[in-house]
Amino acid sequence: MSKPLFFGSEIYRGSSYGAGHPLRVPRVSTVMDLSRAMGWLGYDQYRTSPRAKPEALTIWHTHAYAEALAKAEADQAVSDAVRTRHALGTLANPVFPQMYRRPATGAGAALLAGELLAQGGVIYHPGGGTHHGFPDRAGGFCYLNDPVLAILSLRRAGAAKIAYVDIDAHHMDGVQHGLAGDGQTLLLSVHEEKRWPFTGALDDDGGGNCLNLPVPAGLNDSEMAAIRDRLILPALSGFAPDAIVLQCGADAVTEDPLSRLCLSNNAHWDVIAALMVLGCPRLLVLGGGGYNPWSVGRLWTGVWARLNGHDIPERLPEAAEAVLRALRWDKPPQAGRAPPEAWFTTLRDAPRPGPIRAELAARIAELARRPAARGKIPD
Repeated sequence: MSKPLFFGSEIYRGSSYGAGHPLRVPRVSTVMDLSRAMGWLGYDQYRTSPRAKPEALTIWHTHAYAEALAKAEADQAVSDAVRTRHALGTLANPVFPQMYRRPATGAGAALLAGELLAQGGVIYHPGGGTHHGFPDRAGGFCYLNDPVLAILSLRRAGAAKIAYVDIDAHHMDGVQHGLAGDGQTLLLSVHEEKRWPFTGALDDDGGGNCLNLPVPAGLNDSEMAAIRDRLILPALSGFAPDAIVLQCGADAVTEDPLSRLCLSNNAHWDVIAALMVLGCPRLLVLGGGGYNPWSVGRLWTGVWARLNGHDIPERLPEAAEAVLRALRWDKPPQAGRAPPEAWFTTLRDAPRPGPIRAELAARIAELARRPAARGKIPD
């Protein structure tokens, strides 16, 4: 493909996990609207995400789970047995009108992306990144696991060695469950320590192909740059993948209510830029976490800019500013305080540099000595 492709859908505009749930906020629709307002998303680069049918999901998810998820949407209710077995109808994974169609749209885009990348290219799928889904149950707001489905689709379309990098604030427990011990896949996760799902310890190598880096609260831009340069890039260079999947969760920035990390969106954009320089023939960038509508919309729109080589202006044009000013956030953590003006008028956060703490530097160095960090993964 000559230009990066953007996968989106109007289902993200017209659906919500329900009042009070962190995913009540608009995210993908904001990225679509902002990107169009900036003149960065024409019809030639936009693709409507297809909806996966239950049978297509069973390349990894169980038949019973795919059927239960579809039935839960149709019935708008689940039995106690289904809730216990499949974790549907819980506070984290509630019953809502589009509870099959919305995740199945994310899964369909992931499966199609693998096929379209057979000959190389770049695809952006901000509706993806649901890395907590398990074969037979939902987890952590994730009903399906589109990163695993994307990796399996890439492999089916000819990618032999696939690297999965996850910079969400939460550990990729579902992806590790699905691909731990796979000698043709490198898994690397940077996530907050002592944060749900409380997995991904430093000594957890998943059978040899997993590099898990739990980071302390307050992670700053300088520390993320050190992780990028001392761990992520050397590991990818050593592994030499022919496909990279990046889960670019936006919940590691200071303004997000579900983490205690302190990155600016520049840190995520710099990871994108660094991965593109590697020259891997296939790059798939997924969304993930992100629960402040302004910070996630601005960050993910900047990702699309980076993938296309667009300059990010200091001040947004009027049409883009209007998109951000129209956003609403019911019961935000900073209730009673007006959002700062920069959330309306800019995409770029002020950088948030800081010291590289000795504890973190030691963890990076320890992981960098692992065989997987040098591209040596056991078969």
